[in-house]
Amino acid sequence: MKTFRLFALAIVAMMFLSQSSRSADHIDSPITKADPAADITDAFAWMSTDANTVFLVMSLVRNATTASKFSDGVQYVFHTTSRPRFGATPSAEVAIICTFNAAQTIQCWAGNEAYVTGDASNVNGITSADGKLRVFAGLRNDAFFFNLPGFRATARIVASAFAGALGAIPFDAAGCPMLPAAAVTTLVTQLQTRAADPNNPGQFLGSNNGRSLNDFDGFNVLSIVIAVDKSIITKNGQIIGVWTSTNRP
Repeated sequence: MKTFRLFALAIVAMMFLSQSSRSADHIDSPITKADPAADITDAFAWMSTDANTVFLVMSLVRNATTASKFSDGVQYVFHTTSRPRFGATPSAEVAIICTFNAAQTIQCWAGNEAYVTGDASNVNGITSADGKLRVFAGLRNDAFFFNLPGFRATARIVASAFAGALGAIPFDAAGCPMLPAAAVTTLVTQLQTRAADPNNPGQFLGSNNGRSLNDFDGFNVLSIVIAVDKSIITKNGQIIGVWTSTNRP
């Protein structure tokens, strides 16, 4: 039931988003498109299986090619905070900052504890002298999986079923909407399948017999991939917060 409630919250939230909103930032304004090397498409974070290393990824440059480069005028920043438990006050920020020169040599600082520099485009990346920071930077297939027709069809179902009726949806004590299990199943199923083709009854947009396809497959991005020792960014506890930014000094 908890999964249903969390999913329901996400679906109801979709109703308040404009058509220009995205769960991942792959379509932007003209100003952002004019500065692709500073355009963040996605950010990812996860732990190693032994819980000793934090992996961070910043993807940039929608539809990148072998000619795409990181900017020598941009700071690429992973902002991290830590706290001992959910709801507790977070620590002061520990930033992991990376910059490039025109030759694409990278420099990265992890707080005041680790530093690495060199050509990080090799698949194994480069590692700091103390072994606490490893970095890869280069062209990669876009890691974000997105079933665009399925998502749009799901949004239409939500808009049709719940528009004007938000007041009738019950919420639990935590403020999460409680949709019937059948409704959640319908929405999850649609997210996992292609949308029906309006011009061909019984057929789906795309192929794969109606199963979801990754509409971002074949698109590349420039990625900065960080492996950092957990001790550097968990000074105030094991709950980590991460966000990313690009900055022109």
